[in-house]
Amino acid sequence: MTALLIFAGLILLLLTGIPIFAALGLTATAILLIFEGNIGSVADTVYAHLDKPILTTIPLFVFMANVMIRAKVIDDLYDMAHTLIGHVRGGLGVATVMACTIFAAISGSSVATALSVGSSAIPQMQRFGYPKREALGVVAAGGTLGILIPPSGPMILYAIVSEASIGALFLAGIIPGILLALIFAAYSVISATRRGGERPPFAGRDKILAAIRKSIWAVLAPPVVMGGIYIGIFTAAEAAAAGSVYALLVAVLVCRNFGFRDLWHCAYESMKTSMMVFMIIAGAAMFGHAITIIRLPVGVTEMVSHMGLGPFGFMLAVMAMIFIMGMFFESIAIILITTPILLPTMHALNIDLVWYGVLLMINLELAMITPPVGINLFVIKGITNAPLSDVVRGAFPYVLLMILGLLILVLFPQLATWLPYSAGFGR
Repeated sequence: MTALLIFAGLILLLLTGIPIFAALGLTATAILLIFEGNIGSVADTVYAHLDKPILTTIPLFVFMANVMIRAKVIDDLYDMAHTLIGHVRGGLGVATVMACTIFAAISGSSVATALSVGSSAIPQMQRFGYPKREALGVVAAGGTLGILIPPSGPMILYAIVSEASIGALFLAGIIPGILLALIFAAYSVISATRRGGERPPFAGRDKILAAIRKSIWAVLAPPVVMGGIYIGIFTAAEAAAAGSVYALLVAVLVCRNFGFRDLWHCAYESMKTSMMVFMIIAGAAMFGHAITIIRLPVGVTEMVSHMGLGPFGFMLAVMAMIFIMGMFFESIAIILITTPILLPTMHALNIDLVWYGVLLMINLELAMITPPVGINLFVIKGITNAPLSDVVRGAFPYVLLMILGLLILVLFPQLATWLPYSAGFGR
């Protein structure tokens, strides 16, 4: 009963529209006052969670993304993908998925990916005969890859809350991210083959080489960041710093459209985003401390033990619960509400935190394109003025494809865990 009251109170606060950190902090304060009679432990708890060097990755990766977006790197990426494969049947859809995949690896933001790629891709797809709903759907779904393909803001947040290795999570997201991109691309080809329609002419070798040369510095950004982690040159924080320096060099020396005013804008936007995330982490620290005081996670573990679900049954139940939550809450709220409660049970059932983290990210991707609160749906509606019903119908096949990808990862955990553990990241 206590757990139900806590969840009901937290959900009611979130539904009022107040910020996530305030909802978590107010709920935690109420729990501590009711059960402990004071909130004297809050300051130490918040300080302990914010006094972590790994938190420097957040502003650095946000800054890297802002610089690359401000320098209009996405235009070159989509032009390259379109030039390479736009002439084959379904090639425009595949090019859009490819551009989303690369840009997601640069920005780490699903919204930024959908917004930037959609502005260029949707008019081109409609020009060459793609049904409007399909064009809207592929961008909405492709944009979600920003959550899974590193560097990813939600992945960093999950790592901080669960104390899983950020480097391991980054590497674990690569193969599942590519897998989902391939599933999306295959669907685009199959759908276009069945539909028929006009195709752009082959661009020719010279245009292809020119497009590759123009976009090569943007394409190299993810390997610079992830390659350093994989080889062991960088820690995650050092990789974020190296990525920021690389983004600045590309913007200033290659794109040559980045000045001091742009630098100020990127720094200011990065500061605002980072402070928002730090406030959320502080609220989550208070919430996690409060539910630990009342032994709520222990109660969940005991309940699962009595039900005899086992690791597989527990994972299926959790994935179903998060899928439903994703229809109403955004990704940060889901991570911060569920992870502290589920963590002891996952330890008790010997569930790999890296594997679970990847499954969680895919489920959060689903939340981006499932109504009524799928934020990517509203982003695509905003840039196209299309009816929301058309965006939802266009994205629906990709919801099923993501569920397929999620089931594959549940059945074959090695797809997520092989790369980080082969690179030397321990369990």
